[in-house]
Amino acid sequence: MTNYKIAIDHLGFLTPGNYAGDDPLAGLEQTLRLLEYGETLGFASAWVRQRHLEPGISSAAAFLAAATQRTDRIQLGTAVIPIGYENPYRLAEDLSTVDVLSRGRLNIGLSAGRPPHVDLIGPLAFDGDWSAYDFSHQRVLRFADNLRADFLGDAHTVIKTPFGPQRPRLQPYAKGLSDRLWYGGGSLRSARWAGENGFNLLIGNVTTGEQTDDFFEAQARQLETYRQAGGAGKRVALGRVIVPLDGADASTRRRYLDYAAGRHERTLTPQGERRTLFARDLVGTSEQILEGLLADPILPHVRELRLELPYEFEHEEYRQILDDVATRIAPALGWSQTKDEAARAPSVNPAAA
Repeated sequence: MTNYKIAIDHLGFLTPGNYAGDDPLAGLEQTLRLLEYGETLGFASAWVRQRHLEPGISSAAAFLAAATQRTDRIQLGTAVIPIGYENPYRLAEDLSTVDVLSRGRLNIGLSAGRPPHVDLIGPLAFDGDWSAYDFSHQRVLRFADNLRADFLGDAHTVIKTPFGPQRPRLQPYAKGLSDRLWYGGGSLRSARWAGENGFNLLIGNVTTGEQTDDFFEAQARQLETYRQAGGAGKRVALGRVIVPLDGADASTRRRYLDYAAGRHERTLTPQGERRTLFARDLVGTSEQILEGLLADPILPHVRELRLELPYEFEHEEYRQILDDVATRIAPALGWSQTKDEAARAPSVNPAAA
C-alpha cells in the first residue's frame, strides 16, 4: 500500500459492557453513562459487543434501545452480533425499531459462522438437531434483505389490520439502515465477502495469519482484498486497544502496564490452529501511544478509528481513557470534534479508495 497522511475524522469506541453477576443493573447503568460521557467528549460512535453466557451485554438490541433514550447525537453500533443464534426476520424487526428510536443513528455489525458456545446454547436455542442449521453468510444476507422491507407477496397481497387493509412489509421500516450494515472481517475470505456484498468493514486488533506471521501485513492484505472486491466506496472502521497513562494515578498506571505485559507474549507468534495474530496493545503516555499509531501502516488508509476498551477495567478507568484519547491523542491524528460533527454521514478516504 502507498503511504498516505493520517486523517481521522471519525472517532469511536467499543465498550465491553461488563457487570457483576450479582448486580447486572449497576454495570449496565454504568455502561449507559459511559455512552453519555463519550457523547459529551465528541466521540462520533459508541459500539457494544454482544456476548452470551458472560456477564456482559447479551442483547445488543435491548441495550441500545435504552441507549437511544440516553443520548442524542452519538452513533450507536453492534460489534458484533453473531448471526447464528438470531432469527434474521425477528432481528431485523428489533433493530429497525432501535434505529427509528435513535432517529437513524444505528450501525449493525454482524458475523457469520459457528456461534460461540453453541455446544451449550444450541440445544436451548434451536429445535431438533442444531448441527444441521445454516450458520453461513446466507443468514446475514437474509437479514439484510429483511431490513430493506420490500412488500411481501405480489401487488395484490394485503392483510387485515385494525387500520384497514395493508400491503404487508417488515415494520417499522428504517430508511437507510441497510446502508449501515457492517461485517467483522478477520480473514481474506470474510474481507472479500464483505466487499462483494456491499457491507462496511470492521477490523480490529485480532486477525488471521494467512501466508504471513506479521499482523500488519495480514491486515493490509485483507483491506486491499476488501476494496478490490467492491468495498472501495464503503466505510472501514479500524479498532485498536489504546490505554493512555496520562490521566491515571500511580497505582492505576501500574495496573495498566501489568495488563499490557500479561498480553504481550500472544503478539509474538500466531496462536492456535487458526493462526490468530494479535496487535500489540498501545499502553503508555500519549506521546508513546502516538508514536505507535503513527507507525501503524493501516491507519493512513482509513478515516475511522475505534478505541477498543479492555474487558478488565473499571468504569472510572474507562472514563479516563476516553478523556485522554479525545483530548491528548486523537487531535494529533487530524481529528477534532468539529470535523467529526461534519462527518456524520458515511465518508470515504479518496486517497485510500
